[in-house]
Amino acid sequence: MVTITDKAKERILTILEAENYDQNYFVRVAVESGGCSGLSYKLDFDNEEKKGDQFFEDKGIKICLDIKSYLYLAGTELDYSDGLNGKGFEFHNPNASRTCACGESFSV
Repeated sequence: MVTITDKAKERILTILEAENYDQNYFVRVAVESGGCSGLSYKLDFDNEEKKGDQFFEDKGIKICLDIKSYLYLAGTELDYSDGLNGKGFEFHNPNASRTCACGESFSV
């Protein structure tokens, strides 16, 4: 399961409203090959279910992971930072054994 912080929830709701996405949209979180540490995070908004999708809900936000990504992201917390060091979603992944300096890729 992936959880979200209150700041991430606020940002997700802001994006959903700004893009006029209806209640059929959810947050799709995935892991892809790439990045300086080997695997990178991907976050999108989607409204189409794919075979093998795993759905969770936290703080009223529907979150979707494909089965492969679930293996890498189980227990991960999605946060949002709007500080001076940069804005954007951050993944706090307990499964990552190493992350790159920018925080956008990891390895297990």
